Amino acid sequence: MPPVSELMMFALALAAAGVVAGVLAGLFGIGGGAILVPVFYQVFGLLGIDDAVRMHLSVGTSLAIIVPTSVRSFLSHYRRGVVDIDLLRNWIVAVPLGAILASVIAAHVGSETLRLIFAVIALALAFRMIFNRASWLIGTDLPKNPIKWLVGVGIGILSGLMGIGGGVLNNTFMTLHNRPIHQAVATSAGVGVLISIPGLFGYVWAGWGAPGLPPLSTGFINWIAVALIIPITLLVAPLGVRLAHAMGRRQLEAGFGIFMVLIAIRFFYSLLG
Repeated sequence: MPPVSELMMFALALAAAGVVAGVLAGLFGIGGGAILVPVFYQVFGLLGIDDAVRMHLSVGTSLAIIVPTSVRSFLSHYRRGVVDIDLLRNWIVAVPLGAILASVIAAHVGSETLRLIFAVIALALAFRMIFNRASWLIGTDLPKNPIKWLVGVGIGILSGLMGIGGGVLNNTFMTLHNRPIHQAVATSAGVGVLISIPGLFGYVWAGWGAPGLPPLSTGFINWIAVALIIPITLLVAPLGVRLAHAMGRRQLEAGFGIFMVLIAIRFFYSLLG
C-alpha cells in the first residue's frame, strides 16, 4: 500500500479530473470519459495495478461514473428543448446493444488493444473537429433505418470500448448530417445514458473474478474512484451546459479537437513505452 501522502495526491488528482470531466460533460455533451480514462490509467499505474487489467479498469470505472453525469447533463439540455428525442427513441435498443457487445469484446482483448482503439478514434475525431468546415456534409438530414440503427450500434460499441459516453461520436454523426452543433451536444448527453448503464453492467460481468483488481472493485469497476468523482462531476456539469450555449460552433469543435489530440498522444506514448 502506498504512503498516505501519495494516496492524498492521487485523490486530489482524481478530484481535479472530476471537475474537468463534469464541465466537459455539459460543454461537449459527453460523459467525461475522454479525460477520466487516461487519468485513471495513469493513477492506477502509480498505485501498482496490474497492467493486464489497468486499461479495462479505467474504461469500466469511467462508464460507471458517466451514468449520473450523463443523466444530469441530459436533463439540463432537455429543459432547454434542443434534444432530438426522436433519434434517442430510435436508438433505445441499438446503442445499449452496442455497449453490451463492447463489454464482451473487452473481456477477450488485451490492454494494448483497448489503448490503441482509444488513441486511433480520438485522433481521427480530433482532426475532423479541428479542420471541420460547414461544407463537410454527408447528407442534409439523418439517414433512414436500417443505416441509422446500425450507426447507433456502432456508436455503442466504439464508445463502450473507449469508456466514453458517445458524445464525440454522436456529435460527429449529427453535424455531418446538417444538424446544429448545440442540438448534437444536447442529444449526445442522452446517448451517454444509453451507453453507460448497460456498459456498467457489462464491465462488471467482463471483469468478474479477474486477478489483480484493487480493493473495492466489482469486475472492472472500482467503487472508490466512483464514489470520489461522481459528486464533483454532478456539481459542475451544469456549468458546462451554460458554457456550451454561450459559445459558437467553431469554438466548441476546435477546443474539443485540440483536447482529443493531447489524449491520443498520451496513449500512443504509452504504447511505444
